[in-house]
Amino acid sequence: MKAVVFHGNNDIRLEEVRPSKIERMDDALVRVTTSTICGSDIHIKNHGEAMGILPGTIIGHEFVGVIEEVGESVMGFSRGDRVAVSCIFNCGQCFYCKKGNLSMCNNGTVFGGRAVTAEIPHGCQTELVRIPYASQIIHKIPDHLSDEDVLFVGDILSTGFYGAERGEVKLGDTVVIVGAGPVGMCAAIGARLLGAAQIIMIDTETYRLQVAMDQKLADRTININTQNQPLAMILDLTDGRGADVVIEAVGSSQSFQDAFSYVRAGGTVSLLGVYTNETIFAINKYWRKNLNVKMGLVEVKNMGALINLIATGKIDTRFLISHTFNFNQVMEAYNVMENRLDDVLKVALKM
Repeated sequence: MKAVVFHGNNDIRLEEVRPSKIERMDDALVRVTTSTICGSDIHIKNHGEAMGILPGTIIGHEFVGVIEEVGESVMGFSRGDRVAVSCIFNCGQCFYCKKGNLSMCNNGTVFGGRAVTAEIPHGCQTELVRIPYASQIIHKIPDHLSDEDVLFVGDILSTGFYGAERGEVKLGDTVVIVGAGPVGMCAAIGARLLGAAQIIMIDTETYRLQVAMDQKLADRTININTQNQPLAMILDLTDGRGADVVIEAVGSSQSFQDAFSYVRAGGTVSLLGVYTNETIFAINKYWRKNLNVKMGLVEVKNMGALINLIATGKIDTRFLISHTFNFNQVMEAYNVMENRLDDVLKVALKM
């Protein structure tokens, strides 16, 4: 079968690999029908060695598909079921799983996101994926929904909602989102669901900010390339206080610093960006503001609820798919995503 394989930093290749197979009683084998490229896949492509990715690892973790086979202990699923799959697998039994911290599972990790072993499967940018602890992490797709309807529920939609949830967005809040990429837009969807009255999105790309406005994700946008006083604008929109919640969805040192400057005293900063480098936190500057700071890897415990919201028309993320490629064109798709060509947001990779 064909797969996108990591061979070292800045060296990924589409090549033939050995087909995946059932290895444990709680496994399922899913034939991928649609996948995509996540921003963290770009991080792996460029920095995978520092992230512990070994050469030979199939990457990718955001996908939907059809069950090909299930292990003997997998309950409630059978061959032919269409399923959305969590980007993170978890055992459901360890200390962290029982605490509800699924992303911290002692026995799990991101698909294709760590050294592959007998317990840790390859990623989804391939034809067949082995799913460990399948009953824990796969969700049936309602018949009336397409792959594209639910493509992002296993990662960026869950991530965005998690950022808003961790930010403790409340009814009537003003929320600033730093980064109007796909994760930032999903954070805006989450913030609106939780009752945000005013959402301000900040980015450097005009087309992304325009999409945010067109989709009614933002009430105001700020392009920091052309509007060089974002803090002054935020203070003006909040009676001089700053935002109740700031969600950072970029992962750079500058966006980190900006997030703390935009939040009001007693507010919350929720960090969603993937940080590949150290950054400095000026605690002497901010400790007097009585801030709440939340950060970390997505929790996927809301997938079922989010699918229900999609099924009932409360959430629609199909607008994020700006480009569709055949899987054989995946290397071209990586180039488009990494270099933000042709006003790209997200790509759909069709098998």
